[in-house]
Amino acid sequence: MPIARHPSPEDVDCLLRNAELRDQIEPYLDESIHEIDFSSMPTAVENRFLESMLAWEQAPMSPISRWFSPPLSLSPAGLLEDHEVRERLWETIEQLFSKRVVLDYADHLSDRELYCLIRRDILPAAIKRVDLPDNYFHWDCSACDGEDATVWLTYYASEFEREQWAMETGGDLPPRAVPPFPRALPVAPV
Repeated sequence: MPIARHPSPEDVDCLLRNAELRDQIEPYLDESIHEIDFSSMPTAVENRFLESMLAWEQAPMSPISRWFSPPLSLSPAGLLEDHEVRERLWETIEQLFSKRVVLDYADHLSDRELYCLIRRDILPAAIKRVDLPDNYFHWDCSACDGEDATVWLTYYASEFEREQWAMETGGDLPPRAVPPFPRALPVAPV
């Protein structure tokens, strides 16, 4: 006669947590949830996914500047010398990273341009602040000012991505260039 395997207390806790999370997320669900194959996920992974969904749904929206106490503000760049812009820029990049805001595709911008982008676009942007340790908000600096894909295609897209874009849009590719302001910005852990 086969011996029955009894679930461990951790397995039971995991299943109970799953039921609790499914109940809590229910009011927020729409048809897009059916695109996720939960049956292929271990329950612990599903729980983590549901926790992040629930955190997103319940997160308050507020300007990024107000994620700091006191709120983070920058002086107009025109009032600062180049060395002051550079110093304040790097302080701000570190502060943003401390709140898990990562700046992506910024090496085409000078220090002054990146400083202005942060001051004008990033700090006042109302974003949901999901306070989970592995959740990072990525700001795509190649898509500023409503530009088309030219900056991304010129400096950051792989050859495959460039070819895909050309095939999909029928547009002409800009010449490839090396970003003029390489920086070692903080990155989210993989």
